[in-house]
Amino acid sequence: MTPSETNRHEARGAARDGADDGAGAPDPAGSTDAPGGSPAWELLLPAVSAPARTRGRSPQAALREAVRTGRLAPGTRLPSSRDLAADLGVSRGLITEAYEQLTAEGYLRSGRGAGTWVGGAVRAAPPRARDLAPRSPGTRADFVAGTPDLSLFPRSAWAAAQRAVLTELPHHDLGYPDPRGLPRLRTALAELLARRRGVVADPERIVVVSGVAQATALLGFVLHARGVRTIGVEDPGSPQHDALYASAGVTTVPLPLDGEGVVVGPLRESGVRAVVTTPSHQFPTGIAYSARRRTELLQWARSVDGMVLEDDYDGDFRYDRAPVGALQGLDPEHVAYAGSVSKSLAPGLRLGWLLIPESLADEVIERKRTMDLGHPTLDQALFARFVEHGDYDRQLRRCQRAYRERRDTLVAALEEHFPGSQVAGIAAGLHVIAAFPRRYGPQDVFLARMAAAGIAVRPLTDYTHARAGHDDDGDVRLVLGYAHLSPARIRAGVRLMAGAAEAA
Repeated sequence: MTPSETNRHEARGAARDGADDGAGAPDPAGSTDAPGGSPAWELLLPAVSAPARTRGRSPQAALREAVRTGRLAPGTRLPSSRDLAADLGVSRGLITEAYEQLTAEGYLRSGRGAGTWVGGAVRAAPPRARDLAPRSPGTRADFVAGTPDLSLFPRSAWAAAQRAVLTELPHHDLGYPDPRGLPRLRTALAELLARRRGVVADPERIVVVSGVAQATALLGFVLHARGVRTIGVEDPGSPQHDALYASAGVTTVPLPLDGEGVVVGPLRESGVRAVVTTPSHQFPTGIAYSARRRTELLQWARSVDGMVLEDDYDGDFRYDRAPVGALQGLDPEHVAYAGSVSKSLAPGLRLGWLLIPESLADEVIERKRTMDLGHPTLDQALFARFVEHGDYDRQLRRCQRAYRERRDTLVAALEEHFPGSQVAGIAAGLHVIAAFPRRYGPQDVFLARMAAAGIAVRPLTDYTHARAGHDDDGDVRLVLGYAHLSPARIRAGVRLMAGAAEAA
């Protein structure tokens, strides 16, 4: 008999002996008699009424849950198996088996002649799981940037693709996947990205990831393993970069921007050999890197044998002309390119891609393998079919139409209710930078009035690096998201903003 079998046998024996005499000798550790006579009897009534085929496990499950949630407190003495079986009108064996199983698991304890008691090893579980997803509760208007319109998610087309994939997916594809992703999806992505974003896309160098955040972390770990300890980031820029790179042991160095992109002089002086950029639509300023700045940036990367990490977070959404092609297409050996479906479909899908230079390929793939053994197969196959059948292109066109209308609505509403305000940046993406006349400042007063009115807005200063020494000059400059709002809600929200701004 194995040790585990021996322990189980002893536990069953102890439970059986103790359960036969629920009113035996007092428990030396102290006890609490079951309140109300027999809570076990009340807890088990629904369980023993279950269908015969499931009745064997139902008493066990009911008792286990009662101990976990604290309904049966530690030290509570349970009735003998004979008495409880008689109370419930079931066989004694059913109750004995439940006592034996839960004693073996540690939920109950028993001793010869001392009865059966609720053990003290279990702590009551919290009554419910908390939802830590970012929300803006209690707001009358929410202009925080970063969220698409989730009501535009193509549920019918997605469900049809899911049914088709579940029917056609080979059994072997449900095993552990290639850490880079399914070949089918990588092939579909290579064609899509080359066609829409002008990248040099080799399916062998595409890695399917859980969004740009995982792509960022992967690159951070690989760079750290190569001895890189600092990385340049745009300032202002995404506030997530600091934490993501810090988790990989890499410190971010803020680099200033001008109207053309990252200023190359401070980049050279910083000594970094890697820099994160959003050249197609800089976040949050909304500028597009000029052709000259793109060339200078790549010349810097070549001169230091460095790396540009291109975050193409919303490159498909340009409203006044065709989108500018990705930087990666100019030098795929010095640019790593990342994108996702977070703005085009939904961030909750956690689905993105990373195109890696050949020099980093083996290390990135191995890090992805050890991180999570690959992205979920069904999700990959579903998205591959979605792309292959043209559904993704249709979704992009649908979003472009909706978001262009909403941007136009926001600009018009700002002109009407905040005369003299200016919107900066190209006509693209899911947000604008709005600069308000000085009469609405200073900014801290303006923000306090918005908060008091239940209006969620974020200033441009929230996206600057605190250690970079930025001063608030009193001007009101906001990053206003609009994609998640209908035109009617945009107009109503701007009216609320104007009313709050004029409040005494």
